[in-house]
Amino acid sequence: MTSAAQPGRVATERIRNFSIISHVDHGKSTLSDRILELTGAVDPRLMREQYLDSMDLERERGITIKAQNVRVVYRDHVLHLIDTPGHVDFGYEVSRSLAACEGAVLLVDASQGIQAQTLANCYQAMEHNLEIVAVLNKIDLPAADPERCAAEIEQVLGIPGSEILRISAKTGQGVPELLDAVVERVPAPVGDREAPTRALIFDSSYDQYRGVVSSIRVVDGVIRSGDRLLFMQARAAHDAEEIGIRAPEVHPVPELGPGEVGYLIAGIKDVGSARSGETVTSAQRPAAEALAGYRDPKPMVFCGLYPIDGDQLPELRDALERLKLNDASFTYEPESSHALGFGFRCGFLGLLHMEIVRERLEREFDLSLIATAPSVAYRVSLTDGTVLDIDNPSELPDPSRLDHIDEPMLAATVLTPAEYTGTVMELCQQRRGELEKMEYLSPERVELVYKIPLAEVVVDFFDQLKSRTKGYASLDYEPAEYLAANLVRVEILINHVPVDAFSTIVHRTQADAYGRRMTEKLRQMIPRQLFDVPIQAAVGGRIVARETVKAKRKDVLAKCYGGDITRKRKLLERQKEGKKRMKSIGRVEIPQEAFISALRMDE
Repeated sequence: MTSAAQPGRVATERIRNFSIISHVDHGKSTLSDRILELTGAVDPRLMREQYLDSMDLERERGITIKAQNVRVVYRDHVLHLIDTPGHVDFGYEVSRSLAACEGAVLLVDASQGIQAQTLANCYQAMEHNLEIVAVLNKIDLPAADPERCAAEIEQVLGIPGSEILRISAKTGQGVPELLDAVVERVPAPVGDREAPTRALIFDSSYDQYRGVVSSIRVVDGVIRSGDRLLFMQARAAHDAEEIGIRAPEVHPVPELGPGEVGYLIAGIKDVGSARSGETVTSAQRPAAEALAGYRDPKPMVFCGLYPIDGDQLPELRDALERLKLNDASFTYEPESSHALGFGFRCGFLGLLHMEIVRERLEREFDLSLIATAPSVAYRVSLTDGTVLDIDNPSELPDPSRLDHIDEPMLAATVLTPAEYTGTVMELCQQRRGELEKMEYLSPERVELVYKIPLAEVVVDFFDQLKSRTKGYASLDYEPAEYLAANLVRVEILINHVPVDAFSTIVHRTQADAYGRRMTEKLRQMIPRQLFDVPIQAAVGGRIVARETVKAKRKDVLAKCYGGDITRKRKLLERQKEGKKRMKSIGRVEIPQEAFISALRMDE
């Protein structure tokens, strides 16, 4: 048991709460590993890379998806460290983590310099009025240029170059100095031990044996094991069965005082009672008002999730409910589709977020799912003055009732080496982007700000940006306003019957290309029937693309050897009649693989 886990009262002035923020892959998890080693929180025999990343998905992809908190002791100070994700889709995790801290360690790769997410996360920390400790990491790399990067940080963020620390999280060089700086510069939390108890839930997860496990930050008062607690938003009372700290293994403690971060288990089985942003107070002496929770993030990308086996619908509903507890940034509501049956319409913060949620549902809850093509939420104005928000293409009203459609725009910030400026501008213009601002951060690096439709960014914009700039450009975006655009719905008809799962809303100039691509793909996937199957793409009543799955031909003349020609003709005529009748009533069974393949986003 490390000293961090020793129960006992901690003086507020000896507590430091801080999180590590940076762009993707600038070394947050590696720095967390070094801090755990340096403070002796983990037995050296049990140490492994990315120690705080507990999900298999995080280890496989080498990224942090969930923020993790850990308590360590350094120079008789108690440090609560929160390791946050770097990817733009998980910015909500970062904002929740920052609400539980007084300081932030801003990590910048000394070979790459400031990237788009560095700026976004730094501005978030400034909004929360946190003390920022700027650090250049990876100074051991041959390509590192700490002087240039320090000048960039000073110019762009206004942090004096003399205050910027230089470390290597991989080798451990400079990490003790970083912890010294955290102790000296980050202020201690303020909180009144005698005031009515108030604690903020900043994350939760579900344990099938113990119910909801909530990560909490105590602001005022004290929470003791066995206390009767009131959850203010859910208006529910529960007993604190266990409170404890993560160091990084879990250790129960008798109490948590102001400024401390830990976990709470209150035997909650109903997932809705302990959402992130909930305020916990004492049932006997409740606080007068709740803490400011979190703004609910607005989903930007939508898709339908359907179980391949329709009997798994209740399991999918339970899984979504439990996952929402752990990740409050996605939304879901029931929907049904002619082709796929019953499922849920889910909203996500971005494509990576959508991919991760789907993969977690399949792995953690053992489900087999189909996801429909991603779409965004459009604002539709009708001729009678009504305005509708539509995130499912099949819900778009009849064109005769439409006045105009507004689509969501993004303010996208791209940071790129100067030699790729032309390539990046060309990509953004192809995607209907408008240049708003262009600024040189240094002679070698340019910041471009574009207003660009979300629908153009959703599919493969990020991949294209990376491949065209050899991986050097970085992207950050935030929602802007809605603007009118010339949009149409492309419907796919199979044997003259519309299939709602394949319909999508695109810009009129791209409708023909989408129709051709989809019909060609489906022609390869749909098995041959005993009659010709037409596959058509239609915009309004106009067919823009067509492919045909040719009929199988049964040899009805096999049993006719020799004999009169009229006998053969009679058999062929009968076959022709049969095919005609079958075609008029024939239903085409579309195999599951065709849906999965046609709706794959990466193609």
